[in-house]
Amino acid sequence: MAGQKTDARDVHVGKRIAEQRKKLSLTQKRVAQSFGMSAAQLQKYEKGINRISAIHLEILSRMTGTPIDYFFEGMDRSDDVPPGGFGEHPQQPFTAQDTSQGAWVGLVDVVARHVTEHFSETNRREFAAAVHALDEKLNG
Repeated sequence: MAGQKTDARDVHVGKRIAEQRKKLSLTQKRVAQSFGMSAAQLQKYEKGINRISAIHLEILSRMTGTPIDYFFEGMDRSDDVPPGGFGEHPQQPFTAQDTSQGAWVGLVDVVARHVTEHFSETNRREFAAAVHALDEKLNG
């Protein structure tokens, strides 16, 4: 990172660092000491003159109890990467709060799709037999 030019993103992150530090009534000197640096160096991070390392940002996040993404919220983007990244969308957990038939049908659809796509014909039959045995145990 040495010699790398800072830009508006560094200024944004620096402002968020300063906001959070002030919100918690922490002095630059106190925060800088926990990093083993001078208050002047921390001030350069806060003004966006120098780029803060990921390690220091993570330490600051833990020190202040602030989620790391807080420092990036509202930052202008200069790339074409979607905000959620290129990975799959996060899966929604199944909750059985609604015990009506509708909630369970959704679970049945997910399990059936998974079994169909990933199990051999023999394993699908064995799985179906196990589900049938469970039904017998539960419903007599």
